[in-house]
Amino acid sequence: MAVFCTYFDRNYVGRGLTLYRSLARLDPGVEMWALCFDDLAMDAVRRLGQPGFRPVALADLEREDTGLRPAAQGRTPLEYYFTCTPSWIAYVLARCRPGALVAYVDADVLFFSDPSPLFDEMGIATAGVIPHGFPEHLTFLECCGLYNVGCVIIRNDHTGRAIVADWRARCIEWCHDYEDDGRYADQKYLDAWPSQFPGVHVMRHPGAGLGPWNWMARAIDLGPEVPLVDGHSLIFYHYHAFHPVGPWFYDCGLGSLYGVMPDALRRRIYGTYASQLGASRKLLRAIAPAVARERPHPRQGAVQYYRALLSGLMRRTASIHLTPSRGR
Repeated sequence: MAVFCTYFDRNYVGRGLTLYRSLARLDPGVEMWALCFDDLAMDAVRRLGQPGFRPVALADLEREDTGLRPAAQGRTPLEYYFTCTPSWIAYVLARCRPGALVAYVDADVLFFSDPSPLFDEMGIATAGVIPHGFPEHLTFLECCGLYNVGCVIIRNDHTGRAIVADWRARCIEWCHDYEDDGRYADQKYLDAWPSQFPGVHVMRHPGAGLGPWNWMARAIDLGPEVPLVDGHSLIFYHYHAFHPVGPWFYDCGLGSLYGVMPDALRRRIYGTYASQLGASRKLLRAIAPAVARERPHPRQGAVQYYRALLSGLMRRTASIHLTPSRGR
């Protein structure tokens, strides 16, 4: 099994914990490193005391990579987070045994089944990237990248470290949350990897990297246990743009751009995430209440809340209402 790493601030601790718990259910011995962008996030992970959930303070990363702080000038907090991605992976690689695989995963991901098929598919490859898999009507989104940076796997060898070093240099130079001259955040740089470096494997497993942008291009069978994607177990789903708009009410981020997700599929995929996220927040309320509730999306006010509620009731496609859990 690979070593996993992710990052988040105080607003995403619940998501980071949900990600970790989804992996720990599959492998109780999983190791996941978490870069904490503020003191509240750092304190919360320490208080959790979860085995294998290893917090690292942003200051520790910045001490090791002195080029990060100067790069923050003129960048939003989110753009700075993106800037840190390759530096954070390099930090974790430096602390792993030679030849080990390090899988960076965005905090807003949930694992449904064992990720081992991804590592088996990689074989001796030095890096693994996962295509967005846009359907034809969404190929214009390729301006933001052919591959999704929400899961990137790097082997701790000479070529793997060279890939990350090159990626880090490019992000230090430019990393913004908009498309410009063939660049987009930390993600578009991945486009060149298969031709630029030896040993880069483009993942083929259809159960890896399912998200709002490609679910409509897959044959999905909900199944009794784990959903099947083109006949293969769903490994993980990326909950891009999922955010709260009110108490126990979430906008799934499934706008008209992505089409109407069937109700049964939406409830299975998004209802599962909402329930597990709720369980994580319940745990956080007991030991770190300052981070237990994710703040609503900054563009979501009262008008947007009731508009989303009405849309969810009428179309039942873009929103999830979750009754507060009485379980663990």
